[in-house]
Amino acid sequence: MTQNERLDFLIRYLQKERRDNQDIPAPDSLPEKRQLLRSLMNVRPPLPVSAEFLSVQDAYLSERLVERGVTRLQDLTPVQPGLYLWRGDITSLAADAIVNAANSGMLGCFVPCHGCIDNAIHTYAGLQLRLECFEQMKRQGHEEQTGGAKITKAYNLPCRYVLHTVGPVTGGTVTEEDRTLLASCYRSCLELAAKHGLRSVAFCCISTGEFHFPNELAAQVAIQTVTKWRRENPNKVEVIFNVFKELDYDIYGRLLRTAGKTET
Repeated sequence: MTQNERLDFLIRYLQKERRDNQDIPAPDSLPEKRQLLRSLMNVRPPLPVSAEFLSVQDAYLSERLVERGVTRLQDLTPVQPGLYLWRGDITSLAADAIVNAANSGMLGCFVPCHGCIDNAIHTYAGLQLRLECFEQMKRQGHEEQTGGAKITKAYNLPCRYVLHTVGPVTGGTVTEEDRTLLASCYRSCLELAAKHGLRSVAFCCISTGEFHFPNELAAQVAIQTVTKWRRENPNKVEVIFNVFKELDYDIYGRLLRTAGKTET
């Protein structure tokens, strides 16, 4: 089966599943097909899916990963010992774990092709990730609390695991509780990574997107929390600060250089 045949198969399967998807016209261009598949995957509830679908989906996502390219930890240069700064697509990073800025439902973003990291991670991991998250939340019996962390497999992502954490939602003035909860996100992920024997974790800019935590302040909390944890737990986990925007790259670069001078 060619990549285009896989794409057509996956779209047809998801359209047949739900009546409200069946009237969507099939696009002709490759970008439009990819967008439609992503949309259909995004809105799909965590229901059982056939082994045939997963087999084709996994082959499709594997090929897409080859096309998109993979970045490995050894490709990066540390800013400080054990600390890295990388600007790129976290879904193409082959760390032991990447961190997902999740919402309290922990099932991923249901908005078609939304630009949040939660949407991207669930898209390129495949439907299995939402299904595993659903099982975890069903056992838990309530929404995820802010500042905690959960671990799942990564499925079709190049990393081994995904650490899911819910950051604080800010509105206007950032409170001391907001700072404490954001710091807890970073600590919880690091503790969970260490517990599972993981050697590298890539953090996104938790809470700075849809949750409106100011970028500069969020970076300060992130670097201070990670640096303190690594000082108390030496040689356990290397950390990549992953950013997507030039603004965040500049902020993290400046703060990490300043922190490095302070350490020395």
